[in-house]
Amino acid sequence: MDSKILVVAAAGCALLFAAAVPVGGTAGRDSALGPLQESLSAECEPNASDTCTAERLRAGRKLFDVETFGGNGRTCRTCHSKQTGTFSPEDAVNRLVADATDPLFLHDGLDDGFSGTSRITEHATVRIEIPLPPDVVLADEPGRRSVTLNRGTPTTMNTPALDRLLMYDTREPTLQRQAFNAIHGHAQNTREPTPLELDLIQEFQQKDSRFFSSEALMAFANGGSAPQLPEGTTESERRGRAMFDSVRFDPVTATTSRGICNMCHAGPMLNQFAPLNPVGPPGGRRADIGVSLRNVPGNPVYRFLVTNPDGIVVAVTSPDPGVMLLPTLPLPPPGSGVPQPPRAFFADVFKIPTLWGVARTAPYFHDNSAKTLEDVAKHYAIYFATGVVRFNFTQQDESDMVAFLKLLR
Repeated sequence: MDSKILVVAAAGCALLFAAAVPVGGTAGRDSALGPLQESLSAECEPNASDTCTAERLRAGRKLFDVETFGGNGRTCRTCHSKQTGTFSPEDAVNRLVADATDPLFLHDGLDDGFSGTSRITEHATVRIEIPLPPDVVLADEPGRRSVTLNRGTPTTMNTPALDRLLMYDTREPTLQRQAFNAIHGHAQNTREPTPLELDLIQEFQQKDSRFFSSEALMAFANGGSAPQLPEGTTESERRGRAMFDSVRFDPVTATTSRGICNMCHAGPMLNQFAPLNPVGPPGGRRADIGVSLRNVPGNPVYRFLVTNPDGIVVAVTSPDPGVMLLPTLPLPPPGSGVPQPPRAFFADVFKIPTLWGVARTAPYFHDNSAKTLEDVAKHYAIYFATGVVRFNFTQQDESDMVAFLKLLR
């Protein structure tokens, strides 16, 4: 099994990076909640009563759907739709036709940050600026201390309440931190969100039904039983279901694809490494599946120079190296017996997402390179043919995978 998968799995319990910028501004100053903020702060704590919970959710909905924080006109809902929790190229095209002044087409939604909508209408990606760690420089621009990357918008479907690794590179440790940075980076705010407002945005995303793909997932988030995988009714669906069986998959000896998806998509949310496979404990939820290597959208490619702790400089060429650029790497816990890898080891590693409701949340992967589930299956056929885990993933396997994924409500 790939040593990169092994180490990333063992690092699953490592603490995530928490940015140094303090969350929120001066409590109550210019709050969109007005007098409601004071009453919520003083009298209406979370879960104090049904009436209080409803009041807080109404406030959170307002903050998510309509509050701009004095910025460029964007709200959380601008990029996180009610229907999918994200937006697709088709959504972008329809919105551009309907209203060219839609705030989606501003700032980081534009091709170069100032003009052009070809990228967002073709791939639905936005520009994000990621600081470079001290031990990383750009070979062609050594004085530059950040890099601009094109990424999709992660869906909010089933994520806020059930998946605590946030963003494709897992850089955000909490929903409050994620909201704070999005308000700054994407909405270009002129008013700071208060700590209470950030808490209300978090609560809304964790409790409102729009953020769950089914009643079963919402019940699970509230302490109910874990959702069960559907068995499927057609032969194709049942073969696709077998790909998620909790059995050890050995590509050398396997004659069918049974258990192949379970290697990385195990656990109740289908986003954990399987304990039956020799790739570390459950909870390791980052991997390199060759998406950046393929670079289907044709994003700009950078050459990074990474200095290892021993002083050796390693060149990494990638359009987006993902986890490698985190200030604090998700290293294996001390005493785990797994070697502590250098930074370059994490090049092109990204979060393993949940698969519940996946048929509703296209496009897929961090660069939105897979526009359909069929594209996802085709990517894995290529990955299994050329990557470390070699297996003949047939066209029938691709069809079976898609048939089953469509059942994951």
